[in-house]
Amino acid sequence: MKEEIVLRPSNAEDFPAICRLYGTVFHEDVSGTLKEMEAGVFEVDRSLVTDDAGLVVGHIQAFTRDLTVPGAVIPAAHVSGVGVLPTHRRRGLLNRMMHRQLRELAEAGRESIAVLWASETSIYPRYGYGAAANRLVFNIMSREVRLPAPPAEPSGRLRMAEPGTLLPEMTKVYEQLRADRIGWSSRNDQWWGFVLGDPESHRDGATKRYAVVHEGPDGPTGYALWRVKDDWNSHGPNAEVQVREVVAADPETYQTLWRFLLGIDLSRSVTVRLGSVEEPLLHLVDEPRRLGAGFADALWLRLIDVPAALAARRYATDVDVVIEVTDPILEQNTGRWRLTGGPGGATCTATTDPADLSCSVTDLGAVYLGGTSLAALAAAGRVRQLTANDPTIAFRWHRLPSPTEVY
Repeated sequence: MKEEIVLRPSNAEDFPAICRLYGTVFHEDVSGTLKEMEAGVFEVDRSLVTDDAGLVVGHIQAFTRDLTVPGAVIPAAHVSGVGVLPTHRRRGLLNRMMHRQLRELAEAGRESIAVLWASETSIYPRYGYGAAANRLVFNIMSREVRLPAPPAEPSGRLRMAEPGTLLPEMTKVYEQLRADRIGWSSRNDQWWGFVLGDPESHRDGATKRYAVVHEGPDGPTGYALWRVKDDWNSHGPNAEVQVREVVAADPETYQTLWRFLLGIDLSRSVTVRLGSVEEPLLHLVDEPRRLGAGFADALWLRLIDVPAALAARRYATDVDVVIEVTDPILEQNTGRWRLTGGPGGATCTATTDPADLSCSVTDLGAVYLGGTSLAALAAAGRVRQLTANDPTIAFRWHRLPSPTEVY
Protein backbone atom coordinates (compact mmCIF):
# COMPACT_ATOMS: atom_id res chain seq x y z
CA MET A 1 0.00 0.00 0.00
CA LYS A 2 1.45 3.34 -1.05
CA GLU A 3 2.26 5.69 1.82
CA GLU A 4 0.43 9.04 1.65
CA ILE A 5 2.44 12.21 1.13
CA VAL A 6 2.27 14.11 4.41
CA LEU A 7 1.87 17.87 4.75
CA ARG A 8 3.49 18.89 8.02
CA PRO A 9 5.22 21.79 9.82
CA SER A 10 8.91 21.94 9.04
CA ASN A 11 11.70 21.62 11.57
CA ALA A 12 15.28 22.90 11.68
CA GLU A 13 16.59 19.62 10.23
CA ASP A 14 14.51 20.21 7.06
CA PHE A 15 16.37 23.39 6.10
CA PRO A 16 19.09 21.79 3.91
CA ALA A 17 16.42 19.83 2.03
CA ILE A 18 14.34 23.00 1.61
CA CYS A 19 17.38 24.74 0.10
CA ARG A 20 17.86 21.85 -2.31
CA LEU A 21 14.21 22.14 -3.29
CA TYR A 22 14.66 25.90 -3.84
CA GLY A 23 17.60 25.18 -6.10
CA THR A 24 15.66 22.68 -8.18
CA VAL A 25 12.44 24.69 -8.47
CA PHE A 26 14.01 28.12 -9.04
CA HIS A 27 17.01 26.89 -11.07
CA GLU A 28 19.81 28.24 -8.91
CA ASP A 29 22.50 26.97 -6.58
CA VAL A 30 21.26 27.66 -3.04
CA SER A 31 24.52 27.15 -1.21
CA GLY A 32 27.27 29.24 0.36
CA THR A 33 26.34 32.90 0.83
CA LEU A 34 22.85 32.49 -0.62
CA LYS A 35 22.10 29.65 1.79
CA GLU A 36 23.33 31.79 4.68
CA MET A 37 21.05 34.63 3.54
CA GLU A 38 18.05 32.32 3.45
CA ALA A 39 18.94 30.92 6.87
CA GLY A 40 19.07 34.46 8.28
CA VAL A 41 15.38 35.09 7.58
CA PHE A 42 14.00 31.54 7.72
CA GLU A 43 11.17 31.16 10.27
CA VAL A 44 10.87 27.47 11.01
CA ASP A 45 7.57 27.86 12.85
CA ARG A 46 5.97 29.47 9.76
CA SER A 47 7.16 26.89 7.24
CA LEU A 48 5.30 23.88 5.86
CA VAL A 49 6.73 20.96 3.89
CA THR A 50 5.21 18.08 1.96
CA ASP A 51 7.01 14.90 2.95
CA ASP A 52 7.13 11.80 0.74
CA ALA A 53 8.64 9.02 2.86
CA GLY A 54 11.25 11.36 4.34
CA LEU A 55 11.90 13.35 1.15
CA VAL A 56 10.91 17.04 1.15
CA VAL A 57 9.02 17.44 -2.13
CA GLY A 58 7.15 20.70 -1.51
CA HIS A 59 7.45 23.82 0.62
CA ILE A 60 5.72 27.08 1.55
CA GLN A 61 6.57 29.65 4.19
CA ALA A 62 5.56 33.04 5.56
CA PHE A 63 7.78 35.80 6.93
CA THR A 64 6.72 38.03 9.83
CA ARG A 65 6.94 41.60 8.58
CA ASP A 66 4.89 44.78 8.43
CA LEU A 67 3.67 46.39 5.21
CA THR A 68 2.80 50.00 4.50
CA VAL A 69 -0.77 50.30 3.21
CA PRO A 70 -2.77 53.48 2.54
CA GLY A 71 -2.59 55.51 5.74
CA ALA A 72 -1.20 52.77 7.97
CA VAL A 73 1.54 50.20 8.62
CA ILE A 74 0.10 46.78 9.42
CA PRO A 75 1.29 43.19 9.94
CA ALA A 76 1.32 41.21 6.69
CA ALA A 77 2.28 37.60 6.10
CA HIS A 78 5.02 37.73 3.46
CA VAL A 79 4.58 34.42 1.63
CA SER A 80 7.60 32.94 -0.13
CA GLY A 81 9.49 29.79 -1.03
CA VAL A 82 6.47 28.15 -2.69
CA GLY A 83 7.40 25.16 -4.80
CA VAL A 84 6.95 21.48 -5.60
CA LEU A 85 9.59 19.15 -7.06
CA PRO A 86 9.07 18.37 -10.76
CA THR A 87 8.62 14.67 -9.88
CA HIS A 88 5.59 15.49 -7.73
CA ARG A 89 3.64 17.97 -9.84
CA ARG A 90 -0.02 17.44 -10.77
CA ARG A 91 -0.78 15.70 -7.48
CA GLY A 92 -2.58 18.54 -5.75
CA LEU A 93 0.32 19.32 -3.39
CA LEU A 94 0.32 23.05 -4.12
CA ASN A 95 -3.40 23.19 -3.41
CA ARG A 96 -2.92 21.44 -0.10
CA MET A 97 -0.09 23.76 0.95
CA MET A 98 -1.82 27.00 -0.11
CA HIS A 99 -5.15 26.07 1.47
CA ARG A 100 -3.58 24.97 4.75
CA GLN A 101 -1.42 28.07 4.99
CA LEU A 102 -4.42 30.34 4.39
CA ARG A 103 -6.48 28.52 7.01
CA GLU A 104 -3.65 28.68 9.54
CA LEU A 105 -3.11 32.38 8.90
CA ALA A 106 -6.80 33.02 9.46
CA GLU A 107 -6.90 30.91 12.64
CA ALA A 108 -3.81 32.60 14.08
CA GLY A 109 -5.26 36.07 13.58
CA ARG A 110 -1.81 37.68 13.49
CA GLU A 111 -2.23 39.26 10.06
CA SER A 112 -5.28 40.36 8.10
CA ILE A 113 -3.47 40.28 4.74
CA ALA A 114 -0.83 38.20 2.97
CA VAL A 115 1.45 39.29 0.12
CA LEU A 116 3.78 37.56 -2.32
CA TRP A 117 5.70 37.90 -5.58
CA ALA A 118 4.33 35.53 -8.22
CA SER A 119 6.74 33.47 -10.29
CA GLU A 120 3.75 32.30 -12.36
CA THR A 121 0.98 34.89 -12.47
CA SER A 122 -1.70 32.39 -13.52
CA ILE A 123 -1.36 30.44 -10.26
CA TYR A 124 -2.10 32.75 -7.36
CA PRO A 125 -5.50 34.24 -8.31
CA ARG A 126 -6.82 30.71 -7.74
CA TYR A 127 -6.00 31.23 -4.07
CA GLY A 128 -7.45 34.72 -3.74
CA TYR A 129 -4.33 36.81 -4.50
CA GLY A 130 -4.94 39.91 -6.61
CA ALA A 131 -2.39 41.95 -8.56
CA ALA A 132 -2.13 44.88 -6.13
CA ALA A 133 1.05 46.71 -7.17
CA ASN A 134 2.94 47.13 -10.41
CA ARG A 135 6.43 48.30 -11.32
CA LEU A 136 8.42 49.76 -14.17
CA VAL A 137 11.52 48.08 -15.54
CA PHE A 138 14.00 50.57 -17.02
CA ASN A 139 16.67 50.00 -19.65
CA ILE A 140 18.14 53.49 -19.83
CA MET A 141 20.41 54.80 -22.59
CA SER A 142 22.33 56.82 -20.04
CA ARG A 143 24.35 58.92 -22.49
CA GLU A 144 21.18 60.08 -24.25
CA VAL A 145 19.25 61.51 -21.31
CA ARG A 146 19.87 64.69 -19.37
CA LEU A 147 18.67 65.77 -15.96
CA PRO A 148 18.13 69.41 -14.93
CA ALA A 149 21.34 71.22 -14.03
CA PRO A 150 22.37 70.84 -10.38
CA PRO A 151 21.99 73.81 -8.03
CA ALA A 152 24.90 76.24 -7.91
CA GLU A 153 25.31 75.50 -4.21
CA PRO A 154 24.30 71.90 -3.44
CA SER A 155 22.91 71.32 0.04
CA GLY A 156 24.68 67.99 0.52
CA ARG A 157 27.39 65.60 -0.60
CA LEU A 158 27.71 62.00 -1.69
CA ARG A 159 29.67 59.40 0.26
CA MET A 160 30.43 56.00 -1.28
CA ALA A 161 31.41 52.92 0.73
CA GLU A 162 30.72 49.23 1.23
CA PRO A 163 26.96 48.73 1.80
CA GLY A 164 27.50 47.30 5.27
CA THR A 165 29.50 50.37 6.29
CA LEU A 166 26.62 52.66 5.33
CA LEU A 167 23.90 50.53 6.91
CA PRO A 168 23.11 52.98 9.79
CA GLU A 169 22.57 55.83 7.34
CA MET A 170 20.49 53.73 4.96
CA THR A 171 18.38 52.35 7.79
CA LYS A 172 17.70 55.85 9.08
CA VAL A 173 16.49 57.10 5.68
CA TYR A 174 14.42 53.98 4.99
CA GLU A 175 12.65 54.18 8.34
CA GLN A 176 11.98 57.91 7.97
CA LEU A 177 10.19 57.31 4.68
CA ARG A 178 8.63 53.87 5.10
CA ALA A 179 5.38 54.95 6.79
CA ASP A 180 4.32 56.89 3.67
CA ARG A 181 5.60 54.53 0.96
CA ILE A 182 2.84 52.08 0.05
CA GLY A 183 4.11 48.54 -0.51
CA TRP A 184 7.32 48.93 1.51
CA SER A 185 8.08 46.15 3.98
CA SER A 186 9.68 46.48 7.41
CA ARG A 187 13.35 45.53 7.64
CA ASN A 188 14.92 44.31 10.86
CA ASP A 189 18.63 43.44 11.06
CA GLN A 190 18.05 40.04 9.47
CA TRP A 191 16.15 41.55 6.55
CA TRP A 192 18.73 44.24 5.96
CA GLY A 193 21.26 41.40 5.85
CA PHE A 194 19.10 39.68 3.23
CA VAL A 195 18.69 42.87 1.16
CA LEU A 196 22.42 43.62 1.24
CA GLY A 197 23.47 40.01 0.74
CA ASP A 198 25.65 39.74 -2.33
CA PRO A 199 26.18 36.12 -3.41
CA GLU A 200 28.48 35.81 -6.40
CA SER A 201 25.96 33.48 -8.05
CA HIS A 202 23.56 36.44 -8.36
CA ARG A 203 26.06 38.79 -10.03
CA ASP A 204 25.97 37.25 -13.52
CA GLY A 205 29.46 38.53 -14.22
CA ALA A 206 28.91 41.96 -12.66
CA THR A 207 30.84 43.56 -9.80
CA LYS A 208 30.01 43.32 -6.14
CA ARG A 209 27.29 45.67 -4.92
CA TYR A 210 28.15 49.29 -4.12
CA ALA A 211 26.37 51.89 -1.99
CA VAL A 212 26.31 55.67 -1.93
CA VAL A 213 24.65 57.92 0.64
CA HIS A 214 23.59 61.53 0.21
CA GLU A 215 24.28 63.55 3.34
CA GLY A 216 22.67 66.91 4.02
CA PRO A 217 23.31 69.42 6.81
CA ASP A 218 21.09 67.44 9.20
CA GLY A 219 22.16 63.92 8.25
CA PRO A 220 21.48 61.37 5.51
CA THR A 221 18.65 62.11 3.07
CA GLY A 222 18.99 59.28 0.57
CA TYR A 223 20.99 56.36 -0.76
CA ALA A 224 21.44 54.11 -3.79
CA LEU A 225 22.55 50.49 -4.24
CA TRP A 226 23.99 49.28 -7.56
CA ARG A 227 26.54 47.10 -9.32
CA VAL A 228 28.26 47.34 -12.74
CA LYS A 229 28.53 44.74 -15.48
CA ASP A 230 31.56 45.52 -17.62
CA ASP A 231 31.45 45.35 -21.40
CA TRP A 232 33.34 46.70 -24.40
CA ASN A 233 32.34 46.70 -28.04
CA SER A 234 33.64 48.16 -31.30
CA HIS A 235 32.67 51.64 -30.09
CA GLY A 236 34.58 51.34 -26.80
CA PRO A 237 33.31 51.06 -23.20
CA ASN A 238 29.76 49.76 -22.89
CA ALA A 239 29.25 48.87 -19.21
CA GLU A 240 25.81 48.47 -17.65
CA VAL A 241 24.96 49.97 -14.25
CA GLN A 242 22.45 47.70 -12.51
CA VAL A 243 20.49 49.70 -9.94
CA ARG A 244 19.02 47.79 -7.01
CA GLU A 245 17.43 50.60 -5.03
CA VAL A 246 17.22 54.40 -4.96
CA VAL A 247 15.67 55.98 -1.86
CA ALA A 248 15.45 59.75 -1.49
CA ALA A 249 13.70 62.04 0.97
CA ASP A 250 13.51 65.10 -1.29
CA PRO A 251 13.81 66.11 -4.97
CA GLU A 252 17.36 67.46 -4.72
CA THR A 253 18.63 64.23 -3.18
CA TYR A 254 16.78 62.17 -5.80
CA GLN A 255 18.30 64.15 -8.68
CA THR A 256 21.77 64.06 -7.15
CA LEU A 257 21.68 60.29 -6.80
CA TRP A 258 20.45 59.81 -10.37
CA ARG A 259 23.08 62.19 -11.82
CA PHE A 260 25.65 60.00 -10.11
CA LEU A 261 24.19 56.72 -11.39
CA LEU A 262 23.72 57.97 -14.95
CA GLY A 263 27.24 59.36 -15.08
CA ILE A 264 29.33 56.41 -13.88
CA ASP A 265 32.50 56.19 -15.97
CA LEU A 266 32.70 53.71 -18.86
CA SER A 267 28.97 52.92 -18.66
CA ARG A 268 26.46 53.42 -21.45
CA SER A 269 23.28 52.00 -19.91
CA VAL A 270 21.49 51.79 -16.57
CA THR A 271 18.96 49.08 -15.75
CA VAL A 272 16.37 49.08 -12.97
CA ARG A 273 14.13 46.12 -12.15
CA LEU A 274 12.05 47.68 -9.37
CA GLY A 275 11.11 51.13 -10.59
CA SER A 276 7.96 52.82 -9.36
CA VAL A 277 5.14 53.40 -11.83
CA GLU A 278 5.32 56.99 -10.54
CA GLU A 279 9.11 57.20 -10.84
CA PRO A 280 10.04 60.93 -10.84
CA LEU A 281 12.76 60.16 -13.39
CA LEU A 282 9.99 59.95 -16.00
CA HIS A 283 9.34 63.67 -15.50
CA LEU A 284 12.94 64.83 -15.12
CA VAL A 285 14.89 63.63 -18.16
CA ASP A 286 14.80 65.45 -21.47
CA GLU A 287 14.24 62.21 -23.46
CA PRO A 288 11.80 59.99 -21.51
CA ARG A 289 11.67 57.40 -24.31
CA ARG A 290 15.37 56.73 -23.76
CA LEU A 291 14.48 55.39 -20.31
CA GLY A 292 13.16 52.25 -22.02
CA ALA A 293 10.38 51.84 -19.47
CA GLY A 294 8.46 48.56 -19.45
CA PHE A 295 5.45 47.62 -17.33
CA ALA A 296 5.43 44.53 -15.06
CA ASP A 297 3.49 43.13 -12.13
CA ALA A 298 4.94 43.31 -8.63
CA LEU A 299 3.13 42.61 -5.36
CA TRP A 300 0.12 40.27 -5.11
CA LEU A 301 -2.14 40.62 -2.09
CA ARG A 302 -4.68 38.35 -0.37
CA LEU A 303 -7.17 39.42 2.31
CA ILE A 304 -7.11 36.90 5.15
CA ASP A 305 -9.66 38.69 7.34
CA VAL A 306 -11.84 40.93 5.16
CA PRO A 307 -13.38 43.19 7.84
CA ALA A 308 -10.12 43.58 9.77
CA ALA A 309 -8.15 44.35 6.58
CA LEU A 310 -10.64 46.90 5.29
CA ALA A 311 -10.76 48.62 8.69
CA ALA A 312 -6.96 48.72 8.96
CA ARG A 313 -6.26 51.01 6.02
CA ARG A 314 -7.39 54.60 5.40
CA TYR A 315 -9.42 55.97 2.49
CA ALA A 316 -8.85 58.98 0.26
CA THR A 317 -12.42 60.27 0.70
CA ASP A 318 -15.31 59.52 3.00
CA VAL A 319 -16.89 56.17 2.18
CA ASP A 320 -20.00 54.30 3.30
CA VAL A 321 -20.50 51.27 1.09
CA VAL A 322 -21.77 47.70 1.33
CA ILE A 323 -19.49 45.20 -0.41
CA GLU A 324 -20.59 41.67 -1.15
CA VAL A 325 -17.55 39.40 -1.10
CA THR A 326 -17.13 35.78 -2.22
CA ASP A 327 -14.26 33.69 -0.87
CA PRO A 328 -14.36 29.95 -1.69
CA ILE A 329 -11.38 29.11 0.56
CA LEU A 330 -11.92 31.19 3.70
CA GLU A 331 -15.69 31.05 3.82
CA GLN A 332 -15.90 33.36 6.84
CA ASN A 333 -15.01 36.20 4.45
CA THR A 334 -18.01 35.49 2.24
CA GLY A 335 -20.90 37.84 2.91
CA ARG A 336 -21.86 41.50 2.92
CA TRP A 337 -19.65 44.00 4.70
CA ARG A 338 -20.44 47.63 5.44
CA LEU A 339 -17.29 49.73 5.13
CA THR A 340 -17.52 53.18 6.71
CA GLY A 341 -14.53 55.48 6.91
CA GLY A 342 -12.29 58.06 5.36
CA PRO A 343 -8.84 59.65 5.78
CA GLY A 344 -9.04 59.41 9.57
CA GLY A 345 -9.97 55.76 9.99
CA ALA A 346 -12.52 53.10 9.13
CA THR A 347 -14.80 50.38 10.47
CA CYS A 348 -16.08 47.30 8.69
CA THR A 349 -18.90 45.12 9.99
CA ALA A 350 -21.18 42.37 8.70
CA THR A 351 -24.54 43.54 7.39
CA THR A 352 -27.70 42.27 5.70
CA ASP A 353 -28.23 45.56 3.85
CA PRO A 354 -28.34 45.46 0.04
CA ALA A 355 -24.91 45.49 -1.59
CA ASP A 356 -23.54 48.46 -3.55
CA LEU A 357 -21.02 46.29 -5.31
CA SER A 358 -20.08 42.63 -5.57
CA CYS A 359 -16.61 41.16 -6.05
CA SER A 360 -14.36 38.22 -5.26
CA VAL A 361 -11.75 38.32 -2.52
CA THR A 362 -9.17 38.25 -5.34
CA ASP A 363 -10.41 41.54 -6.78
CA LEU A 364 -10.64 43.09 -3.33
CA GLY A 365 -6.98 42.18 -2.84
CA ALA A 366 -6.12 43.83 -6.16
CA VAL A 367 -7.60 47.20 -5.12
CA TYR A 368 -6.45 47.12 -1.49
CA LEU A 369 -3.21 49.10 -1.92
CA GLY A 370 -4.74 51.62 -4.31
CA GLY A 371 -2.66 50.41 -7.25
CA THR A 372 -5.57 48.87 -9.14
CA SER A 373 -8.81 50.73 -9.83
CA LEU A 374 -12.20 49.35 -8.89
CA ALA A 375 -13.59 51.09 -11.97
CA ALA A 376 -11.08 49.27 -14.19
CA LEU A 377 -12.09 45.92 -12.71
CA ALA A 378 -15.74 46.83 -13.18
CA ALA A 379 -15.04 47.67 -16.83
CA ALA A 380 -13.43 44.25 -17.17
CA GLY A 381 -16.56 42.62 -15.75
CA ARG A 382 -14.79 41.37 -12.64
CA VAL A 383 -16.54 43.73 -10.19
CA ARG A 384 -20.30 44.33 -10.36
CA GLN A 385 -21.39 47.84 -9.45
CA LEU A 386 -24.96 47.36 -8.20
CA THR A 387 -25.83 50.95 -7.21
CA ALA A 388 -24.57 54.47 -7.92
CA ASN A 389 -22.55 54.38 -4.69
CA ASP A 390 -19.10 53.90 -6.25
CA PRO A 391 -16.11 53.75 -3.83
CA THR A 392 -13.45 53.82 -6.58
CA ILE A 393 -12.00 57.19 -5.53
CA ALA A 394 -12.01 56.27 -1.84
CA PHE A 395 -9.88 53.18 -2.47
CA ARG A 396 -7.16 55.19 -4.28
CA TRP A 397 -4.37 57.03 -2.41
CA HIS A 398 -2.09 60.01 -3.01
CA ARG A 399 0.79 57.59 -3.72
CA LEU A 400 0.66 54.45 -5.82
CA PRO A 401 2.33 51.39 -4.27
CA SER A 402 6.02 50.96 -5.05
CA PRO A 403 7.47 47.69 -3.64
CA THR A 404 11.23 47.85 -3.16
CA GLU A 405 12.28 44.21 -2.84
CA VAL A 406 11.58 40.65 -3.91
CA TYR A 407 11.78 38.24 -0.97
